[in-house]
Order: sequence, then structure tokens, then C-alpha cells
Amino acid sequence: MAVIPIFWGSFRSITYHRKSKESGEAVETMSTKDVYMFPIMASSMLLGIYLIVKYLSAEHLNMVVASYFFIVGSLALTAILRPIVGMIPGTSLLLEPELYHLKFSKGSNVYVECKFDALHVISLALSSAFGVWYLMKKHWLANNIFGLAFSVNGIEMISLGSVKNGCILLSLLFFYDIFWVFGTEVMVEVAKNLDAPIKVVFPMDFLDKGIFGSNFAMLGLGDIVLPGVFIALLLRYDVSKGEDSNLYFYTGFAAYILGMGMTIGVLTIFNAAQPALLYLVPTCVGIPLLVSLIKGEFSSVIAYDEEVKEEKADEKKSE
Repeated sequence: MAVIPIFWGSFRSITYHRKSKESGEAVETMSTKDVYMFPIMASSMLLGIYLIVKYLSAEHLNMVVASYFFIVGSLALTAILRPIVGMIPGTSLLLEPELYHLKFSKGSNVYVECKFDALHVISLALSSAFGVWYLMKKHWLANNIFGLAFSVNGIEMISLGSVKNGCILLSLLFFYDIFWVFGTEVMVEVAKNLDAPIKVVFPMDFLDKGIFGSNFAMLGLGDIVLPGVFIALLLRYDVSKGEDSNLYFYTGFAAYILGMGMTIGVLTIFNAAQPALLYLVPTCVGIPLLVSLIKGEFSSVIAYDEEVKEEKADEKKSE
């Protein structure tokens, strides 16, 4: 289940980055400072949620979080459904491809700007109906679909900027995950008590009870999105070379499957919570870099920087 948003989101990121460049819109890119600050900010947020769950009311927190994720989840799912709805036969004939423009501004200051068409409206209606089901039932399938929608959108839209940034970030999160899972109860307690699509879950008793199972294994969305944005970056590196093999993407993708298999294996053997990044970081970072060493392309891979590449491309156009 975790590999679907990585594969899908990575290829969607190619289109997203291309369209953003053509339209002049800025892509959300992490700077080196952002990379170093991320584990600190994530730790602060995690600890804050833990303290609320532990000493205040998890019930009230879950009410607020559920309302928030109903809105954000519906929007994330809309972005996923829109191209699917557009593939339905006859849709293009029934709906005019007219683009609507919604803008909130004061003077020259634009605060919110949104462009959408009829397909977006239909997709949002379907997503909202799904969100109501999530709010009412909190079924694990609804949780997972919202979670996977977040993951696809995150992998598609977030850019690490450079391979070096990706290596640094995942290396820092390697220790972050180990500390909060093995060193404290914080990560596990938050995952168990926060009833929100910040994780994907699967009933371990699925064979006995089907979709009504209640004994869940869980995987945090961070364990999908964070390696996923690195793997998506490897795909964009492959594309920048003008080759069709996508060697580094498929190497990273296979490495993720290997790391996830190791996580599940250790979890099954020891029957204890495992920090997934303990296994995913060495495989997702180490194996592609090892392949680059073997091919004699290590310097090229580690030096890949999307912003520098775009600046050079703009300079060539201006010449």
C-alpha cells in the first residue's frame, strides 16, 4: 500500500514541476536551513501533541484534528480525483472546459487565488461526501484513502532541491525516528491516540474479520512521504539526463520495498514498534548512491540541484 503513492506521486511530480516552470509558479523547495530545522520542528510538534494527549483531552484534540483533516483531506482527494473524473467517457462533452478564477484581494495584495473548472467541482463534491463518511465512521479504509491522497500530493509538490539536501534530511530523520520510537514512548502514544489520517493502518486480523478487523499495524505518513520525495527527486534526475531507463528511480523504489520488507520482518519477529526510517534510510539513500559509485556517476548524482539546473537552462535561453 505504501509503494503506490511513491510511484504515482513521483511521476506526477514530473508534470507538476514542468507546469509550474511553464506558468512561472514557484515550487515548494526546501533550503539547507529548512533541512536542518525540520527534525527540530517535527520533534517540537510531536512532543506538543504528546503532552496534550497525555495530560489534557485526546477526545477534544481529535475533534479539532478530524475537522481539519476533513477539509484538507477533501482538497487533497479532489486533486487526485480530478484527472480520474476527466477520464470518464463523455465527461469532456458534457462539461465545458471553462476555467473559473476565484481571488480574494485588497488593493494590490492577493491573499487567496484559486483556479478551477467543472471537473474540480464534481471531484470536490465526491471528496466531501467521502469526507463525511470518514467523520461519521472513522473507518480504516477512509483513513487510508485520505492518508494516501496526502502522500501523493506531498511527494508530487514538495521538492528537496538537491540530492545533497535529501541525503542530509533523511540522515537526520534516521536518528530522529530511532530516538522517538526506541528512546521514549512519545511516537507510539501519539500514533495510537491521535485518530487522524496521519498514518495508514491495516488490520492484522484481516483474514479472519476482513475489513472489520480491529488489530491494526500502522505506518506513519512520514515514512512514506519523506523517502518518497527523495525517490521522486531521483526520478527527476533521471529525466534531466534525457535517458529512458530511470535507473536511479527504480533503484530507489526497489530499495524502499526492501527497507519496508525489513521493517515488517523485524516487527513480526519481535512484535514491537519499529522506527521504519531505521531501515528505509540506509536502503533508499545507500543503494542508489552505491549504484552511482559503480557506474562512476556519484559526483553527478550528489551534485544534482534543481534550482541550479533551472538557472542554467534560463541562461541558455537568454543567450
